[in-house]
Amino acid sequence: MAEQRRKTTLDSGWVAARSSEVHFTGTQLTTTHPPTASTSPWMEALVPGTVLGTLVKNKVVPDPFYGLQNEHIIDIADSGRDHYTFWFFTTFHCKLSSNEYCDLNFRGINYSADVYLNGHEIVLPKGMFRRHSLDVTDILHPDGTNLLAVLVHPPDHPGRIPPEGGQGGDHEIGKDVATQYVEGWDWMAPIRDRNTGIWDEVSISVTGPVKIIDPHLVSTFSDDYKTAYLHTTTELENRSSSTAECSLRVQVTTEIEDSICLVEHLQTQNLSIPAKSRVQYTFPELLFSKPNLWWPNGMGKQSLYNVVISIDIKGFGESDSWSHHFGFRKIESHIDDATGGRLFKVNGEPIFIRGGNWILSDGLLRLSKNRYNTDIKFHADMNFNMIRCWGGGLAERPEFYHYCDYYGVLVWQEFWITGDVDGRGDPVSNPNGPLDHDLFLFCARDTVKLLRNHPSLALWVGGNEQIPPDDINTALKNDLRLHPYFESVGENRKPVGDLSPMSGDPSQYLDGTRIYIQGSMWDGFADGMGNFTDGPYEIQNPEDFFKDSFYNYGFNPEVGSVGMPVAATIRATMPSEGWQIPVFKKRPDGYVEEVPNPIWEYHKYIPYSKPTKVHDQIQLYGAAKDLDDFCLKAQLVNYIQYRALLEGWTSRMWSKYTGVLIWKTQNPWTGLRGQFYDHLLDQTAGFYGCRCAAEPIHIQLNLDSYLIEVVNTTSEELSNVAIEASVWDLEGTRAYYTVHENISLLPKKVAPIAEMKYPKSKNPKPVYFLLLKLYNMSDYRTISRNFYWLHLSGADYKLLEPYREKKIPLEITSKVVMDKFSYNIQMHVTNKSKGPASRSSTFEPNSTARLSDGFYGTHSLETLHFGVGIQQETGWFNRIHRCFAGKSDGLKVTEIKGSDVGVAFFLHFSVHTSKNHLYEEGEDTRILPVHYSDNYFSLVPGETMPINISFEVPQGVTPRVILNGWNYDGGQIIYEVV
Repeated sequence: MAEQRRKTTLDSGWVAARSSEVHFTGTQLTTTHPPTASTSPWMEALVPGTVLGTLVKNKVVPDPFYGLQNEHIIDIADSGRDHYTFWFFTTFHCKLSSNEYCDLNFRGINYSADVYLNGHEIVLPKGMFRRHSLDVTDILHPDGTNLLAVLVHPPDHPGRIPPEGGQGGDHEIGKDVATQYVEGWDWMAPIRDRNTGIWDEVSISVTGPVKIIDPHLVSTFSDDYKTAYLHTTTELENRSSSTAECSLRVQVTTEIEDSICLVEHLQTQNLSIPAKSRVQYTFPELLFSKPNLWWPNGMGKQSLYNVVISIDIKGFGESDSWSHHFGFRKIESHIDDATGGRLFKVNGEPIFIRGGNWILSDGLLRLSKNRYNTDIKFHADMNFNMIRCWGGGLAERPEFYHYCDYYGVLVWQEFWITGDVDGRGDPVSNPNGPLDHDLFLFCARDTVKLLRNHPSLALWVGGNEQIPPDDINTALKNDLRLHPYFESVGENRKPVGDLSPMSGDPSQYLDGTRIYIQGSMWDGFADGMGNFTDGPYEIQNPEDFFKDSFYNYGFNPEVGSVGMPVAATIRATMPSEGWQIPVFKKRPDGYVEEVPNPIWEYHKYIPYSKPTKVHDQIQLYGAAKDLDDFCLKAQLVNYIQYRALLEGWTSRMWSKYTGVLIWKTQNPWTGLRGQFYDHLLDQTAGFYGCRCAAEPIHIQLNLDSYLIEVVNTTSEELSNVAIEASVWDLEGTRAYYTVHENISLLPKKVAPIAEMKYPKSKNPKPVYFLLLKLYNMSDYRTISRNFYWLHLSGADYKLLEPYREKKIPLEITSKVVMDKFSYNIQMHVTNKSKGPASRSSTFEPNSTARLSDGFYGTHSLETLHFGVGIQQETGWFNRIHRCFAGKSDGLKVTEIKGSDVGVAFFLHFSVHTSKNHLYEEGEDTRILPVHYSDNYFSLVPGETMPINISFEVPQGVTPRVILNGWNYDGGQIIYEVV
């Protein structure tokens, strides 16, 4: 994120009140009658935030995301705009020295505002996605105490919600330049205040006579990326009444380790800036030999440099300073000849896109760095490499992009156009888009300047399932035209790569480095011509994802399915009436129709059946008995559904597809569809299905052909590897075992290896488990592991119901590392029932990191398998145990007794507050968020899995870790502070 040297963020101490209840003017509020939170009608305010967020915080209105409580909050269409027109007030200290200047900065207000500072009024123009920087130097109090009041007005066209709901309500919100989801969608209830408020950062910044404005950083390369050049252009404004003699400096550093930085470059340029003027200055390019490149998740490291630009004024000293993390990388894209889909390259390497659609972090715009960190880390943990910021949501914030830079997640950023609201909806409305086209373009250009220096930002798109009106689209194409160096003309032809003086320095462009696509279904996305050819959005038969007929175009920007969370989330977000599971109505054609309760329906539940096409996937496991049983079976389906979706697409990597984005990864409220983690930040099993399927090197079963396939998305060839396939039945017998050796895998290829023939064998069991492993033959280290539960054609999973009674013995060895409120728990979970030998092992003695207590770090351990014989297994474990026990008090061994032999099925951990913490009966005891290296996993006899769990706890809370599973109903306490 960009930072200035003397910047103070105003994010606390705000109060707010409804304007109709305040009987003073803005001048009075900021001179003679300043309010306090203890004086009615004033209350503590959320800034950044919205009016509705403030009302919820103060319990003036109920939580709109709980149950049906949103229906008890008056909508702006019924109350009128005045009801959600609010005053926001705070104080701040700022005392200037001679020749210093102060700006009051608003990074986002929805929709317009009147600002009063120390009795002076400044009217802000309209537009949700524009920054406001106000020179308040002359109106600050000499004693440094300043009073600030902001009267915020809602969007001009908040619209009305039709009784039947719909995509974007009555579409009136599309007349403004604002978020469009706020009138409700098929995945979202309406936001009653339409996000009115000071929704983004407020700050003051102090500079000398000259300030730095919106620098632009661009990298170019030569010599096959062995040499990089940094191009830098910035605007400089001299606010003084005399010419400024300046020394302008750019410094580039890289962190070596533990905050020790190496200065890579330091360049100083002298220039004069006339009084009361703004100039643009371009530095001579800086050369970097063998730079550390920034790579997307799964392709390499996310190397980031810190670029600092500062300016000194003769006779004054440092006037201003600006810094930003920067990644050296080049992104290209073109329409692939083989597939017709858009193909992306990063640093010259093709990248197969597997990612998801994103609306925003929270529907009430309660945005935070911590939440963004969790959100983006979750996406990286799923092995995703792209997020699409949907056009009906936000132009995402710099904090969002900071974590995408850090975790290596590419971003597709759309502008504020949707087909449903802008000309293609039902009823058709706003065919010419927003009323004020100049305002839209101003906001777009300002957004580009705000975000363009982030290496994760991959492309701009004009709108969702629609293109902007002709004049806006033409202007965006011109403004966002590529510098010739970044143009790509085809798969087999070289990029233009023109850096001649005639083409100008690339940092002088508004962007110039990343492509602009006019709409989400144009130019290599969906059918490329704007027809509605994205989707589908409901439950599918898992094998269908692998069929050639499932999707006909090279890059699908939206394909979605179910998203039921765990039972604890339902109980935490709904009253008891919402705990009723759907009624399963049997139809004459044999299919089942699910009828959800009214609260689930309000929360946009997607059924797990699709009559005439897909039998109810939950009932494949038998009738759901209650909420817990329903949600557990839903997790089984979630895992299979989303793993199959990604494996099906990946099976045709480059031969038919160039990428896929799942609709969607999360919900900005407590919705019940299209999510891999819920609004409380608890992951569904679908999260781990994606994590498995999207790993860079992956072994998988084609569910249509039953061919075992190996996917290599990396740029390195794999040689001397082998595949092990083993089938386990419900009696704990290994019914099928085969090994394929001496395999070589080309980079960026999918290789079909062999058919998995167990279903064709004599007397195959109707339900069985399949474990696939890809391993190195040199050291038997497992590279990829994939576990399936399968049934024969025409059968179901009902035999898994009595399998719950199997008592499979487990041993969990755990080590806990604490740092204040942070916990890191490293475990090895072992299925202690005895099984036959296996060739593969995944212990990596050469790359395993050892922690301070002699405990091996699970972050660098792959799946472990003890199967080389019981004696070797025991001896190896004893050696590791001795290594772990450097401090014996730091090691805990938990045994779960059992006398049965078989697969320990669908194990999952959760973290809760300890019973030592006082909480009410029925209270949600989960500690969230928690990062698990894996969850919802299964272990065959003799197998061990390393699991790493990390989380933070509130002050005064002690955690306990609980293990549940198909065979372990009720939960086993694995760790607890006593």
